[in-house]
Amino acid sequence: DGAMNRRLYERLDRRALELWQKSPRGQRLLQRQADELQRRLPDLFGRYFLQIGSWGAGGELLAGCQMLHRAVLGTVNGAAGQARVQAECLPLADKSVDALLLAHVLDFSESPQAVLREVNRVLTERGRLIILGFNPLSLWGLRQRLGLRDRTFPAAARFIRARRLCDWLELLDFEVTEVTPVSLASTPTASPLAGAYLLHAKKRVIPLSLIGRPRRSIGGSRVAPAADAGAGRRAFR
Repeated sequence: DGAMNRRLYERLDRRALELWQKSPRGQRLLQRQADELQRRLPDLFGRYFLQIGSWGAGGELLAGCQMLHRAVLGTVNGAAGQARVQAECLPLADKSVDALLLAHVLDFSESPQAVLREVNRVLTERGRLIILGFNPLSLWGLRQRLGLRDRTFPAAARFIRARRLCDWLELLDFEVTEVTPVSLASTPTASPLAGAYLLHAKKRVIPLSLIGRPRRSIGGSRVAPAADAGAGRRAFR
């Protein structure tokens, strides 16, 4: 397990993180992401908000959060944060967090599905999840596929499509409410080729009265009862 953990953290080390965040493009992206988050965080309610991931300077990305308790749990040795954690195995109790920000954690994890399972475990029944990710359709993604990596861009980024994340979250009974491109342009646009994206999802709450009842699809055919949703979660593993 120790060797695996070392490989996980080697995907993004402190030097690579600092090099990127001090570069002009890295700083512009952080500012754009902070702006997008400030427009959304005030609408989140609860007591506990966590950022997982060593992205931004301390609590820079949480500036708009109005929850009573908020903290940054980093994933890179020596980087800012109240503590360093392994995102695939969070030291948190079940259903203990009201909202959670995954700040480019999935981009640098060898097991992003395991991270999402942990997020699902620690979020409350009405918990909210915000994910920041790099867009594989962007110029950065294209350069990586061609072996022409930007010198300042973190080499280990895996570039997960937002559509794939939506599929994974669906299997965990999340409802994706928003996927917004985050562009570096001076006048931000909603381009599908933007360098990054912000994904917002909420945990579904299935009324007890519906459990065991067959539901109908839009076409009128019957689908499995809500109680069978666990089969999808098993397939996700």
